[in-house]
Amino acid sequence: MKSLNIRKISMMLSIVILCTVLSGCMYPKEMRKENQIASGEFVVVVQNAIDQFHTKTGVLPIKNSDQMTPLYEKYPIDFKKLKERGLISNIPANAFENGGSAIYVLVDVETKPTVKMMDLSSFQQTVEVQKLVDDYKSKNKGQLPKGEAVASSFYRIDFAKMNKKPEQVNSVYTRQVMLPFLLDDAGRVSIDYSEEMMRLIDKKTLQSSLTADQDLRELLVKESFYVPARSGPYHWVNGSPVPVLE
Repeated sequence: MKSLNIRKISMMLSIVILCTVLSGCMYPKEMRKENQIASGEFVVVVQNAIDQFHTKTGVLPIKNSDQMTPLYEKYPIDFKKLKERGLISNIPANAFENGGSAIYVLVDVETKPTVKMMDLSSFQQTVEVQKLVDDYKSKNKGQLPKGEAVASSFYRIDFAKMNKKPEQVNSVYTRQVMLPFLLDDAGRVSIDYSEEMMRLIDKKTLQSSLTADQDLRELLVKESFYVPARSGPYHWVNGSPVPVLE
């Protein structure tokens, strides 16, 4: 009887372990709750190191960029500088420099330098779609694979013209939500974050507080650890977030 009970207990433990492993494998590593929490903890640690570096040196530990670099990609954090001064012992596990999926950047550098992350997967996917668009343009006398117009100078991408299946990007703001791409008249590809902006505006009932010239991307940055990768500005027009040319 004692041996039977031990076998039953052993079998139950095996089932529990198996279920745990399977549930873990069903979700991408960075999407699991514990990893989301860890990301927040990483940001806090890096922010503390940035603050100390800035106080001691009067400058920010960032890599070089030029004036043409998009706003939220302009100030990538240089972890080497932080390590050299002993302000961090290890690069965050989810950082690109450590083989992870996040590029650590700074926002509000002129007023209050704040640590955020940019999703590497979204960035890379947009770069790949840009290559497809550029290739189509070069082979079709400068024409662009424009689809439905969504705003002045902005369109959906007609992937069928490029003989490709339609692509979308996993949102870093609302899990399981897929975001479409935008194409402007200059042939630049970006991710359309208008759905996420509208969701946040409705949730926070911000409609009455928005100004016409406000860049609505700021709302997403304020409410999240992530910046909107590969994006352009949006303005509040006729009750909706609308992409505008920079």
